[in-house]
Amino acid sequence: MEKRLIELEVENFRSLRKVALPLGPLNVLVGANGAGKTNILEVFRFLADVIRTDLQPALDLRGGFDEVAFWGGDKPPTSIQIKLKANWTTHSSPNAPDEYSLRIEQRSGRSLSRRETFQFKRTQGRGRRITISGQKVNVVQIGKDRAESPAHSIGIQRLSSGLSTLPRLTDDEGGTEVATVAQRLASFRVFDVNVGSARMPSRFPHGMDALEDDAANMAAFLLTLRSRDEEAFQRLEADAIEVLPQLTGIDFEFPSGPAREVIVILHERGLRRRTQLADASYGTIRLLGLLSLLYDPSPPALTCIEEIDHGLHPQALELLVERLREASLRTQFLIATHSPALADRLHPDELVVCERRDDGSSAIPAISHKQIRDIVTRSEGLPLGELWFSGALGGDL
Repeated sequence: MEKRLIELEVENFRSLRKVALPLGPLNVLVGANGAGKTNILEVFRFLADVIRTDLQPALDLRGGFDEVAFWGGDKPPTSIQIKLKANWTTHSSPNAPDEYSLRIEQRSGRSLSRRETFQFKRTQGRGRRITISGQKVNVVQIGKDRAESPAHSIGIQRLSSGLSTLPRLTDDEGGTEVATVAQRLASFRVFDVNVGSARMPSRFPHGMDALEDDAANMAAFLLTLRSRDEEAFQRLEADAIEVLPQLTGIDFEFPSGPAREVIVILHERGLRRRTQLADASYGTIRLLGLLSLLYDPSPPALTCIEEIDHGLHPQALELLVERLREASLRTQFLIATHSPALADRLHPDELVVCERRDDGSSAIPAISHKQIRDIVTRSEGLPLGELWFSGALGGDL
């Protein structure tokens, strides 16, 4: 069974007043600026920060509860809620998924409280629910007939998140399952190629196999990929050559000697000397960063990418979508774009239309996948980007 995130529900997080978003292997968000695409990605960045730093620091990083909570309506909300359903733990299934919820409340005196719930299958017919409220953790076993055992309680600090502290539970208390959920969430990556950093030399050996979130270690990553999986590197190189007609090959140099720094070198048609990546175009570096991501042999559970088409020539989009589908067998994708040309290459079940309502809230998805399929049928198969650009799918450009 494929291990992936099934659904995200959010209430009162920035523009996400009330959103329920089913998630498949590849999910591409389209819509106007301000429609809420970035806020969907920010939910996952927030959860990863909660695991790394705990709840209060993750809120403080964003200016506190009032800055994170929904700004619309007549009065400010008193709570933020995030819910996830997934098939991550050993005994989970589509009919009995792992479930996690986080509710943060701000009382009249501006003090915060949180309530968290984990629910998951332990063995055939049996489950576990862990509820965290105040300074108490209640662990309840759910029997085959859904009968619940008496709660077993443990202490916890008042605002500590279960995601950051409960993996220390014993296996019998559910620590293994909580650790699995926390590890998946902590691994979530919001990827954005920093062209200025990616074009520079990388330390090598870098001490990390994973591609950094901004591709700053791209040179070291590509060199490692070539040494560990030459076939994957050759496919990446062939993809880059297909999209960049002047390119004939990718190589490396060590300006400070072996085991110190590595730089990417491009062989280009018609030039008598090789091109260092530092001298390559913005679009070339961004394309190589995205291809590096798509050939990452050890990706996280979920990869988020904002404005994936930024700086890329339209001829790159066909190949990019093909590689995204292939890579989605290893990691789920949540991607934001403004490009009708990219949307043209998608299937209806991969498109998520986003709209901004008059009350400042986001409608995500604005229409269901079934509605999109029906519109495509009635249009006699017009491409999705064309339908979106015409307004037939909503989600104004």
